[in-house]
Amino acid sequence: MTEALIFDMDGTMIDSMGYHAQSWALFAERHGLRIDLDDLMRRTTGRTGTECMRELFQRDIAEDEAWALIAEKEQIYRALFGPVFAEVAGFKTFYAQALARELKLGVGTAGDQHNIAFAMSHLQLVPPPRAIVGGDEGHPGKPEPAIFLEVARQLNASAAGCIVFEDAPFGIEAARRAGMQAVAVCSTHTPAQLAGPHVIATVRNYHELLNSNFLETLHVATS
Repeated sequence: MTEALIFDMDGTMIDSMGYHAQSWALFAERHGLRIDLDDLMRRTTGRTGTECMRELFQRDIAEDEAWALIAEKEQIYRALFGPVFAEVAGFKTFYAQALARELKLGVGTAGDQHNIAFAMSHLQLVPPPRAIVGGDEGHPGKPEPAIFLEVARQLNASAAGCIVFEDAPFGIEAARRAGMQAVAVCSTHTPAQLAGPHVIATVRNYHELLNSNFLETLHVATS
C-alpha cells in the first residue's frame, strides 16, 4: 500500500541542475579553483552544503565556513535560475493529482532552506507539502537515507509505504537504503545511471507518468 510520495527537489521538481552546474563553475573560478565540472557534479549532487564544499576544496572545512561558502555559491545559482525558473515538465499537475488521491506528499532535498524557499515561492504549491526536510538540518546527505527517513517520520508513513522521486544516482541509492521504492526522473541522468531493483518507473518528466496513469495503478493506503 502506498502512503506517501517523497520528492527530491533539484532536477526532480524543478529543472535546475544546469544552473547549479553553471554556478559551481563560476564559484570555482572566483576562488581560483580548476575543476572537472562533470566529476564535481557526480561527487556532489545529493550531498549537503558542508559535504559539497569539502569535496570541492578537498580539505576539512568547519561547518560555519562551509555554510558561508555555500551561501555564496547558492546566491549565484538563484541569480542565474530565477529569471528562467521552470518546473520539471508536468510536476505541478502530477502533484495536484496525487493530492486528489489523498497521498501524503513530502520533499527530501540536500538543498538548504534558502533554496527551498526560493523553489517554493516560484512553484506556489497549494497546499504545500506536508513535510520538507533540507540539507542544512543536520542529516547526512545522500546516498545516506537519513533525509528520506526523516520525511517519512514527519509524514507518519512507513518506509515501505513511500515512493521516492529522484533524478540522481545518490538519491536513488538513498531510497534503496531507506527501504523505499523509487521513480527515476531522467532529467539529468540516463535510465542506466538510475537503475535499481527498487525502481518501479523510469521517465523523462511527469507528463509520461500522467499519460501512463501511474497514480491510478497505486493502491493508496487510507488513514
